[in-house]
Amino acid sequence: MKSTIENLGPTRVRLAIEVPWSDLDHAFGEVYKELGRQVRVPGFRPGKVPTRVLDQRIGRPVVLEQVVQHAVPEVYSEAVREKQVRVISQPEVSVTRLEDGEVLEFTAEVDVAPTVELPPLDALAVTVDDVAVSDEEIDQQVDVMRERFATLTGVERAAEDGDYVSIDLEATLNGEVLEDGSTTGMSYEVGSGNLMNGLDEAVRGLSTDESATFSTALLAGDQAGEVADVTVTVRSVKAKELPELDDEFASIASEFDTLEELRADVRTRLSRTKVLQQGAQARDKLVEHLLEVTEVPVPENMVEQELTWRSQAMERELQQAGMDWDAYFSMAGIESREAYDADLRENVEKAVKTQFILDSVADAREVTVDNEDLSAQIMAAAQRNRVSPEQYAQQLQQGNNIADFVADVRRTKALAQMLEQTTITDESGNVVDLEALRPQTVSADDHAGHDHSGHDHDHAGHDHDHDHAGHDHGEDDAEDVATEDAVTDAPKPDVASDAPAAAVVTDSEAAVDDAEGSTDKA
Repeated sequence: MKSTIENLGPTRVRLAIEVPWSDLDHAFGEVYKELGRQVRVPGFRPGKVPTRVLDQRIGRPVVLEQVVQHAVPEVYSEAVREKQVRVISQPEVSVTRLEDGEVLEFTAEVDVAPTVELPPLDALAVTVDDVAVSDEEIDQQVDVMRERFATLTGVERAAEDGDYVSIDLEATLNGEVLEDGSTTGMSYEVGSGNLMNGLDEAVRGLSTDESATFSTALLAGDQAGEVADVTVTVRSVKAKELPELDDEFASIASEFDTLEELRADVRTRLSRTKVLQQGAQARDKLVEHLLEVTEVPVPENMVEQELTWRSQAMERELQQAGMDWDAYFSMAGIESREAYDADLRENVEKAVKTQFILDSVADAREVTVDNEDLSAQIMAAAQRNRVSPEQYAQQLQQGNNIADFVADVRRTKALAQMLEQTTITDESGNVVDLEALRPQTVSADDHAGHDHSGHDHDHAGHDHDHDHAGHDHGEDDAEDVATEDAVTDAPKPDVASDAPAAAVVTDSEAAVDDAEGSTDKA
């Protein structure tokens, strides 16, 4: 076999491959063997039909076509290995010459990973935010705890913002009640704006057993986007009463005896979270710096394929939710499909560039992936997906995603090594020591991956009269829990979630074997 390579651009090549006829003996053997099992010729047992008879029976051109189909993938793979081409897509193959008994020639055009010229990596430095906790932030955390211990008391007045009402809803379109357009006894916080447009305006000022009708665009179902008339009837109005901020509240809501001790603990927890966030911020800023100073050609086909895949996946999700694109854009505050597509393209291109940069860093530093690395990442990923490590490893194997997973772990490890050698300072000039962050890596007991401070965990929306609206609250209530990947050996980019499905595989076969061994043991 002879092969030459021609660069068609920074991310695409054409391989020209010439195969002597003698190198096709194996392909001919396999093709004739298969044809011999399929073709029935009088006077010959199955599998014993001579090749010349098969040629006559089927036609020599058909045999040659099947030989080419059988031989090209194997020969192409051999040429890729020989030329050390890092392919990232399926090839476009064209047979340019086929002379029976003499030679097979074909070309294969394919996208390849670009050559990335890395900037100097020996004097990297990033600046992160100071760790400062304000009284306002402490107040916000304590208020969350107060909300959890709020009580609801029935009132004989019109509903106001902050009240909880029990409501009945009935939606009609063109005078007909919509299927699944009615509900009764729904608890709703007036002024929250988290159900449908126009509801808050309609409910404000209504007392028990009073009704109002308003118009709103439907967000789901077959009639999504159409304007329906919704009648809301208030069945009860309850005011939320928060406990007094005193030592008694502190002793009920926490293990502390005084409010001062509780606030001090909240400050400590917020400070610890912000220290963890410094690691994540340093990671992100390092990646941003690398993107700014590194020229990375992007394979357009790779981007287009990923954009198509993501759009189709989003389409399926919207259909399952009974929504269309317009309803989604309205709910998400997106101006148009053009704006959505532009933002999606930017994210995909950034993710692709990040992959290529980290692959180049891993190559330059000869980063390898061992079973310990893979096991740690499998456990972290399983935790994020709320499955067992064994289940996650099985999903990787069933989806043939082991090689992609190994490549991503390798990138993560390369970034971690760079981050260890990066000078990290806060805005006040203090050096941030990542080593000090490692013992505080979020574990399975820390509700990893969830920012509890950003969610509304009050239970005042339930229909309780003079009962505590909260449940069992432990000491973690006051803490803004950091995300799982804030520090994992060292912070890492969210490459896996933003990267194209056709991720670049940059690891050796030995590394893939390690991955398979690791997943078997996980």
